[in-house]
Amino acid sequence: MPKGGVEPGIPVTYVPARNTIFLSVALGWAEAAGARDLFIGVNALDFSGYPDCRPEFIAAFEAMANTATKAGVEGEAFKVHTPLMQLDKAGIIAAGQAVGAPLHLTWSCYDPTPAGTPCGLCDSCRLRAKGFAEAGVPDPAL
Repeated sequence: MPKGGVEPGIPVTYVPARNTIFLSVALGWAEAAGARDLFIGVNALDFSGYPDCRPEFIAAFEAMANTATKAGVEGEAFKVHTPLMQLDKAGIIAAGQAVGAPLHLTWSCYDPTPAGTPCGLCDSCRLRAKGFAEAGVPDPAL
């Protein structure tokens, strides 16, 4: 796992079609349950790194959902909501605090230590630390 800082391009932590899989499962459940709103936590910080975190992907998935389902074809449109899309990590942390999210139960490490604690050096740890610092909030995971 790279630990020298955030690099441009698609990171080695990319999981092929991860958000496609999450949204596909959510779409199937939603249609079966009669729901038409899907939510996913993609955010602006991931636009350049992960292809399936970009607004273009979300728009394409929504179009596909409305073309490939009985509900969509019959006029019951699905909407993919991305409430974190325009937020950076500091904004996400502030939003979490505003609703009382248990941030102390979260961490974002790609390469935890043998003791099961965040490494503090991988891209995810660095981006998280930067977000907490910019939000002016101590990171409860460290």
